[in-house]
Amino acid sequence: MSELMKYAESADLYSKISNLITAKKYTVSRAVNSAIVFLYWEIGETICKDILQNHKAEYGKNIINEVAKQLSQNYGKGFDRTAIFRMVQFYQEFPDKEKVATLSQQLTWSHFVVLLPIEDELKRDFYAAMCKSENWSVRVLRERKNSMLYERTAISKKPDETIKNDIALLMEKDKMSLDLFYRDPYVLDFLGLKDTYSEKDLENAILSELERFILEMGSDFAFMARQKHFVLDGKDYYMDLLFYHRSLRRLVLIELKLGAFEPEHKGQVELYLRWLKKNEMCEGEDDPIALILCAEKSQETVELVELDKGSIHVAQYLTKMPPKKLLEEKLAIAIENAKEQLEQR
Repeated sequence: MSELMKYAESADLYSKISNLITAKKYTVSRAVNSAIVFLYWEIGETICKDILQNHKAEYGKNIINEVAKQLSQNYGKGFDRTAIFRMVQFYQEFPDKEKVATLSQQLTWSHFVVLLPIEDELKRDFYAAMCKSENWSVRVLRERKNSMLYERTAISKKPDETIKNDIALLMEKDKMSLDLFYRDPYVLDFLGLKDTYSEKDLENAILSELERFILEMGSDFAFMARQKHFVLDGKDYYMDLLFYHRSLRRLVLIELKLGAFEPEHKGQVELYLRWLKKNEMCEGEDDPIALILCAEKSQETVELVELDKGSIHVAQYLTKMPPKKLLEEKLAIAIENAKEQLEQR
């Protein structure tokens, strides 16, 4: 056998074994993570059922304090008083064992630690489902939570039953609804734009920071084209940004508008969507959708031209993150207005 053949066979064998090792490491890592998460959940369950439900609150706390002291001495700081009470909270906030089993395949204990302080169950389930679907790291989860992603997502303005159904669909079948996808406002403070800039500046800044922009949009995005060109009746047209979203199985058109939303933007984008459907849509995909990102929008105008009901959505972008209190107030008003409109239908 020639040295060349020996080298080729050796390289092939090494590649196969290396792939086996990598795959097994990943499998073992997931199994270990799942086992740890389940251990903490079972500790919380045991304490809740054996101690907290059968004793007065103060007496139960004293017992937990004593047990935590012994556990931390034997098993380390990971079982001190704070950690044990967090496990109790984990069981109380996630009592469904099957849900924990599903989430623990991708979420680490550190993910759950970030999720536990969220008091609203629907909001907590939203972040958990998004973590699972988009494979967020703990850092990304914190960033999304701090930027109030849930409140900015269209689903937060829907009735509770709709929110539950859409989250369950994402959690169980990894199928994302449009209400989970759309958000308003989009926070683009990472672009570093000056006070005076053009739509081209905005587009260039987004493309130069494409990875962070896509994270704000959602990690299932794939970039396809910039200034997508087509000719209709001898006239040139250019679409700003074109993406593909894997979970939605749709082309996503993004149009950037420097000023306020104007009604004529709807007609322009409708033309683009019809062209995409006729010329770019592949078999098995759903119809293309569009997002118009503008500096300002009048909700009255958006409602009058009947957007946000179909395939076109309008959202503001913020090139600087506003104070959290101001953002909370703005979003609270938007949510209340949306719920009032739903109740009047």
